[in-house]
Amino acid sequence: MLKIAYHPIYKHPLPEGHRFPMIKYELLPEQLLHEGTCTRDNFFEPEKPNDKHILNVHTPEYYYDLVNITLDRSAARKIGFPLSEVLVEREVIIADGTIKASEFALKHGIAMNIAGGTHHAYTDRGEAFCLLNDQAIGARYLQAKGLVKKILIVDLDVHQGNGTAEIFQNDASVFTFSMHGKSNYPFKKEQSDLDISLDNDTDDETYLKLLKSMLPRLIQQEQPDFIYYLSGVDIIASDKLGKLGLSIEGCKERDRFVLQTCKDQNIPVMCSMGGGYSPDIKIIVEAHANTYRLAQEIFF
Repeated sequence: MLKIAYHPIYKHPLPEGHRFPMIKYELLPEQLLHEGTCTRDNFFEPEKPNDKHILNVHTPEYYYDLVNITLDRSAARKIGFPLSEVLVEREVIIADGTIKASEFALKHGIAMNIAGGTHHAYTDRGEAFCLLNDQAIGARYLQAKGLVKKILIVDLDVHQGNGTAEIFQNDASVFTFSMHGKSNYPFKKEQSDLDISLDNDTDDETYLKLLKSMLPRLIQQEQPDFIYYLSGVDIIASDKLGKLGLSIEGCKERDRFVLQTCKDQNIPVMCSMGGGYSPDIKIIVEAHANTYRLAQEIFF
């Protein structure tokens, strides 16, 4: 059965100006239930994990400053959200969603988190609405438990996974692959194990040709036991933060290729949703829903 992490805190309201991107966390599970792609049995509710799992990735100084809301102003400003206890609790629960979904993926081949993909969080700081790096926390959890050895992170959000690259920069057991917009945030990029930078208005054909030539080669080269997939839908042409030129059909074909490749290679995959900022919320929900529809079609 497809298992999906979701908690009501995911839709935590934010001050005016930050609310719109949060709506999808409420609408996406409703859409999946309404159309019959999922039932309530598919969803599980994450909790607060043991701090030690977070501290396998983030420094104690940073993490406890977050928890106690004692970050200095400049560090808090880089995060972009007004900090609050509820916001930090939300991020901690998202991390647990990815931890538990990682375990479910080992059992069922795939599992998903309605939220997550917080790839701009570094070991010692947050950036760009990312407080804690959920997939990095999940990866270190699996390795600490001795459940996997080699991990491949496939980050196909439109923005480079700069925090993820920094966290694993000296860790050969985790290979970081980021395919992102060249001229987009972050403007000073970190070095992933493999970065593919895309020109503005990159279309379906160009994008998919690159991905389909690269991913099988990486899997053959790295021989991962587990894959984390960051399936941001901000690669779509209508996305107001994206700058790429993919159609919603091209985004769906991207997901199909990644998930089918994982299935064919018998590699468990855990998916975090990442970004999506099209002005029309229906496009965001539809693009994210495609990932879940494909997971059900390919794995179950």
